[in-house]
Amino acid sequence: MKIIKFTIALCGLGLIFTSCNDDKRQIAAENVEDYSHYVDSISNLELANASSNWETIENEHTAYRFTANKNVDELKENETLKKDIEESTSLFEAYKTEVMVDRERQEIIALKNNLRMSLLGKNHMNDDMTFEWINKDNILSVYQNFVDTAEANKDNYSREDWDEIKLLYEAIDTGKNTVENEGLTSADNMKIAGLKLKFAPMYTFNRMGAKSEENAKAKE
Repeated sequence: MKIIKFTIALCGLGLIFTSCNDDKRQIAAENVEDYSHYVDSISNLELANASSNWETIENEHTAYRFTANKNVDELKENETLKKDIEESTSLFEAYKTEVMVDRERQEIIALKNNLRMSLLGKNHMNDDMTFEWINKDNILSVYQNFVDTAEANKDNYSREDWDEIKLLYEAIDTGKNTVENEGLTSADNMKIAGLKLKFAPMYTFNRMGAKSEENAKAKE
């Protein structure tokens, strides 16, 4: 009788142990699935949306991945679930690379637009290089603001900034040819000529200095 009771007890413990293992495996599988679904949902976000919320996304990703790994590590036979985690992690890292590249590109665009706005004023719109808003009545103020701004910030501009500045300057000069035919006054034309004489050596000297500084840093 005692042997029967002992056998029944062992069977009962075995069932409990098996049930516990099944519960752990079920929980682990659900956590891995949750992690996979999260990564899939993030990977479908537009890059701009993901970039603006990236800190939150990365924190959430870390939490999902930690939970999935923790519960899977407690299982003996966990190769399949670990592979699922690795695949989701690889997908997330690939998407993260896309987001970081896009973020860097957007930052470059923003810096370029800020530079253009500071040099050309509020009338300039992003990539518009036609400068149709420049006319005989405001072209002197455009040149004046351009040269004054470049002079005030000349020590802070990089070589790439000076290249962009030269591009904008040449575009303004192209527009000036049109404006002259619209009736630009001789007085304004003389003042513009003075600003051009001031800008030319300032550009040459400071761009060379910026390039030399970049080369020195590259050698360090």
